[in-house]
Amino acid sequence: VAIVSEDDFHHSSNSTYITASSSLQAEQESLPEKQLDRLPPGLQRPEDRFNGTYIIFFCLGMGCMLPWNFFVTAKEYWMFKLSNSSNPATGEDSENSDILNYFESYLVIASSVPSLPCLLANFLLVNRVSVHVRILASLTVILAIFMVMIVLVKVDTSSWTGGFFVVTIVCMVILSSASTVLNSSIYGMSGSFPMRNSQALLSGGAMGGTISAVALLVDLAASSDVRDSALAFFLTAAIFLALCMGLFLLLPRLEYARYYMRPVCPARGFSGEEELPRDNLSSPLVAPGPSESHAPPLRPILKTTANLGFCVLYIFFISSLIYPAICTNIESLHKGSGSLWTTKFFTPLTTFLLYNFADLCGRQLTAWIQMPGPKSKVLPGLVLLRTCLVPLFVFSNYQPRDHLQIVVFKSDVFPIIFCSLLGLSNGYLSTLALIYGPKIVPRELAEATGVVLSFYINVGLLLGSACSSLLGHLI
Repeated sequence: VAIVSEDDFHHSSNSTYITASSSLQAEQESLPEKQLDRLPPGLQRPEDRFNGTYIIFFCLGMGCMLPWNFFVTAKEYWMFKLSNSSNPATGEDSENSDILNYFESYLVIASSVPSLPCLLANFLLVNRVSVHVRILASLTVILAIFMVMIVLVKVDTSSWTGGFFVVTIVCMVILSSASTVLNSSIYGMSGSFPMRNSQALLSGGAMGGTISAVALLVDLAASSDVRDSALAFFLTAAIFLALCMGLFLLLPRLEYARYYMRPVCPARGFSGEEELPRDNLSSPLVAPGPSESHAPPLRPILKTTANLGFCVLYIFFISSLIYPAICTNIESLHKGSGSLWTTKFFTPLTTFLLYNFADLCGRQLTAWIQMPGPKSKVLPGLVLLRTCLVPLFVFSNYQPRDHLQIVVFKSDVFPIIFCSLLGLSNGYLSTLALIYGPKIVPRELAEATGVVLSFYINVGLLLGSACSSLLGHLI
């Protein structure tokens, strides 16, 4: 595997690929983006000055994931609010015991169910509603939800915990819906940029997860009031969302971004096999007329991205099968010692922080190494190889064990290694598949392809989450 410099990159209007081995280079030369690599005389591509566009996409990636992560991270706050007490140490009220015991399950359902319908709606709106409108509207809705949460932090809800639970679930449904539209829209838009910008967006998402894991550790170490911790989480998310809105409004002002955000006519009759039309690089910056506002062709996108779509789906299936349900139940073998490492900090460090940091490293690695290629059979082979991670976690010190009593890996080092491998492989392989996807179709289908790949992500997460409960009962 070779790490190459910027000089070894081939640029096109839709992507950037590394010149590697002869076979990989030949594979890349056959991609649609290579057919778009010719510019009219006198027209030059602008440079990303000071990496401004890269930084904006990185921050937008953080903005996509940080609010949702903070919403979920404030677990103790939700338990406090729903326990119908003014002291987090008091016992649970019998009336609210069901809500308390299954609150996380309710959150998972509230966040998962709206995802697929919203992705379908976003796909149909690709050529009907401007991506700028969809992104700004989603950011506004998410910001409004967090403003409501900030107000409720200081409101005494002990007399209406049932109503507060309903408000929380409704907020989660709206937040998940808006986040789904936001994620798929920004990712789809990044498909029209070189791959380094898609990579920045995905790495930013991993950074959002890492920051939330660090915030959880700080919260545990400080042992402050749960309301103050939640207020800090929600305020930070709101401030960052406002920052993302400002950065997104700044994006079209950058010459480099304007070049790649130039409009193209919606694709007509693309089957995934014929020669691709070339971009009209001198086209005016105007939106297509109403007659062109139709849904993108789904069948050719599914056909062209079938291999990468399977990779994306299976990567997130295995990851969500293990993380967090199985990971968080792996205990230290020395838990009986009573030390802070083996009790209070073992799971937050070895699961949340380590997985998210390894995921970030894997995604960032694709900025320098992009192998195997999008048409290589090695990529799905590596994806399937991740199945071996499942028994490694099962035979670690997972507790409680009702059926499989054998613990094979009797050391605290093994969960650290396994979680690192899970996060690193998830970050690297998923980012490769996701940045390749919009590059193997015509530029006018790049955004719609991004939405389709987001659908694969959500299906993988749903299947993995559903099977993780079954796996837990089998152990």
